[in-house]
Amino acid sequence: MTTVLQPAGVLSFEQAYQTILDYSRGIRPPQTEEVPLLGALGRVLAEPVKADRDFPPFPRVTRDGYAVHAADLASLPATLRVIGQAKAGSGFTGTVERGQAVEIMTGAALPAGADAVVMVEYTEQDNDRVTIDRAVKAGENVVPAGAEASAGQELLSPGQRIRPAHIAMAAAVGKRRVRVYRKPRVAILATGDELVDLAEVPGPEQIRNSNSYSLSAHITEHGGEPLQLPVAPDEERKLSTLIHAGLEQSDMLVLSGGVSMGKFDLVEKALSSMGASFFFTGAQIQPGKPVVFGAIPAPSANSSASFAATPATMPLFGLPGNPVSVMVTFDLFVRPVLQALGGASPVRLPAAKARLASDFKTKTGLTRFLPALLKGGLYGPEVEVISWQGSGDLLASARANCYLVVPPDREAIPAGEMVSVLIR
Repeated sequence: MTTVLQPAGVLSFEQAYQTILDYSRGIRPPQTEEVPLLGALGRVLAEPVKADRDFPPFPRVTRDGYAVHAADLASLPATLRVIGQAKAGSGFTGTVERGQAVEIMTGAALPAGADAVVMVEYTEQDNDRVTIDRAVKAGENVVPAGAEASAGQELLSPGQRIRPAHIAMAAAVGKRRVRVYRKPRVAILATGDELVDLAEVPGPEQIRNSNSYSLSAHITEHGGEPLQLPVAPDEERKLSTLIHAGLEQSDMLVLSGGVSMGKFDLVEKALSSMGASFFFTGAQIQPGKPVVFGAIPAPSANSSASFAATPATMPLFGLPGNPVSVMVTFDLFVRPVLQALGGASPVRLPAAKARLASDFKTKTGLTRFLPALLKGGLYGPEVEVISWQGSGDLLASARANCYLVVPPDREAIPAGEMVSVLIR
């Protein structure tokens, strides 16, 4: 079922984020492909991975020591006869009777007859005798067969982004190849006469096009394939031509610059002329207030748009032109839609609480996501707002490892108060 979104203007952060989630829930999963196991790292799983046998397949010993009958240690110290040895991959084939023990290594199978393992630290062996000075309970230091998973049980579910631990799990069940969702392709279009390519020497009033590169890095990091288009000048016809080129080759269009109220901010006008609809045209946040989110008819030749929220359309974002605003609005709004296009469920950035290092003052009215540095140990995290010169300050963003979140009704936060941060 497709969620129907109503057009809106400038929304609060929570309203804008909910709009993003509503849209994302209507996105149908993309096509799938099978890849070698290691090639699946960072991709989104498209089929369940199931246990091919019980895990563990045998009672697995968790400590070096001696396999014993727990009842033999009711009176201490106890001396038992050592009848053999068991190590991982090469178990003891006999049966442990009362009064007997088997020297055993971590990872080995518990021998038949034994019901516990006493750790080697509490033992002393002399030839074929071992003296034990600590009791154990039945089942101690042993993981029963099937305790982790039973044969046929689903271990990994579709929609999970595959991390190293998932690779290990798939390898444990013998999956040499796994089925994943196709990576969504995202067209990136930076706009503005002031932008030049990296290879060019900027003029006195020009800057290098860092936005296309930061967006490409973000998209790659979050499972997409970036398509960098040439910089669009402040001229509507050329802008429209490049937008068309992006639509024909991608599943989502992300533009930077040209979305505020200036005379040469032509993005919304050009998109509207192509039939785009806008779900919001601003969010009450800093930085990134002019952010635009909508959908646009997909060219008939672009079959990849068939999994968008509406089959004949594809999502689009118009991000502000300032570099820090681009990164903030990507993290808050673009990333969840990209996740959904790749077959994953959208999730917020990880949040944490930390003590504010210094007094902070601002104005009310906007939810602020400010570049900050989270530091300190596990038990005393502290966050410091990085001094910045506005949303064009790339150095501040490069130094930051989180965003300090300032609610719209707070104009001052004293040092020492616990505050919310989003981990980048």
